[in-house]
Amino acid sequence: MPSTPPPSGPLLSVRAALIFALSVVCAAAAAGLSYLATGSAPDAGIYAGGTFAGAVVFFNKIIDS
Repeated sequence: MPSTPPPSGPLLSVRAALIFALSVVCAAAAAGLSYLATGSAPDAGIYAGGTFAGAVVFFNKIIDS
């Protein structure tokens, strides 16, 4: 059976990459501030995860396609 080449094109669209990058920045800021405030790495990770999820939803809504 002949193998077909993978489709050429970007893995992510520019819009998706921008939303992901902005969400990572927000999550890193939340984690850093949380760690400075509490000194607890697990709490900082939980805050970062929540912030990342919220930021993805927020940026997805404001960056209209």
